[in-house]
Amino acid sequence: MPEARLRRVSSQRFLPAFRFLAVALCATAFLLPGAQAAKKEKPAATKTAVAKKAKGPVPVEVKRSASSKTARAGRAEKPEKAEKVVRGGRNVVATLHKKNGKTVVAVQRRSVVRVETPPRQSFGQMAGLHGTEDVLDLKSSVALVIDQDTHEVLFSKNDHAVLPIASLTKLMTGLLISEAHLPNEELITITQDDVDTEKRSSSRLTVGTTLSRGELLHLALMSSENRAAHALGRTYPGGLSTFVSIMNAKAKMLGMKDTRYVEPTGLSSRNQSSAQDLALLVNAAYADATVRSLSTSPEYQVEVGNRMLQFNTTNRLVKSPDWEIGVQKTGYISEAGQCLVLQARVAGRKLIMVFLDSAGKFSRIADAERVRRWVEATHAAGSPAASRNIAAYQAG
Repeated sequence: MPEARLRRVSSQRFLPAFRFLAVALCATAFLLPGAQAAKKEKPAATKTAVAKKAKGPVPVEVKRSASSKTARAGRAEKPEKAEKVVRGGRNVVATLHKKNGKTVVAVQRRSVVRVETPPRQSFGQMAGLHGTEDVLDLKSSVALVIDQDTHEVLFSKNDHAVLPIASLTKLMTGLLISEAHLPNEELITITQDDVDTEKRSSSRLTVGTTLSRGELLHLALMSSENRAAHALGRTYPGGLSTFVSIMNAKAKMLGMKDTRYVEPTGLSSRNQSSAQDLALLVNAAYADATVRSLSTSPEYQVEVGNRMLQFNTTNRLVKSPDWEIGVQKTGYISEAGQCLVLQARVAGRKLIMVFLDSAGKFSRIADAERVRRWVEATHAAGSPAASRNIAAYQAG
């Protein structure tokens, strides 16, 4: 057979194979971009995924969280264990986790609903005493101003009302401890019995603190230290019950007919008195040099363990250059409101002032200031009668 014919026969034998290969290549080139595009357009995750059939023909639906990026991305992108920290206040939570080698911070702000509870009413508010108007517009529902020498009543407002007196109680406690002439150097240790279970109030005198009787008396009168006052009554000869009995006997002796004590700190609302009675107590306390000195002390330091503790007066008028105070005591519990008693020299007159159930943190101080300015103004006018003094003050 000639050589040209052999070459033509061989090419005709492989021609179908070449044609099939060409068609396949063309089809691949045509279909591949469409397949890739379709793959890209396929959703990253569906709402439900049908699990593989394991033991039956019934498919099982597995629900995925819409917010779970980890479930949609697959196991390879599962984040490490998150660490929660608080940033920018208690209402902002930042969650830290690692994703693809990078630290991701997710910040969530919590919504806070604050429910304000109304403040607890004092006994005076519940009795309607705050509705009583007065010409000086005092915030205290009970007030009394007396000339200590002449016993002239310059001002009065609900002065016979019997109310809780809070830490004004400590004035009687301090007076009895001073009059007992017990050793001031005797050491007294604060015990669990001195911890307040009535109001759960705090104290810088922790259980186990040991101070002298004189130091405890100073803190009780100046800084109104509850544990100090309780320890003084507890260590009185005969114990706490004996001390409380003596408190009530002293009140009766002074003519305090509306007064009753059940403990030496004033934390109990059952310690009650009237402005008339408290004026008698202030007069008696002023006659005691120790009570005068300690109650008007502006500050005091005591050594507790290896450190010094600084205590300050609870009455800022003690440090005021406008006041000449002989004896004073403040008090507060919710049932009593803000209370203040003091003896002071104003415009040349020795006055006893009593303010009970005052509404507002600084209102008892403001009431005392109003009375002082009123006395200074009316004394200059030369009117001794209380009614004419008030009229002159209003006219001015």
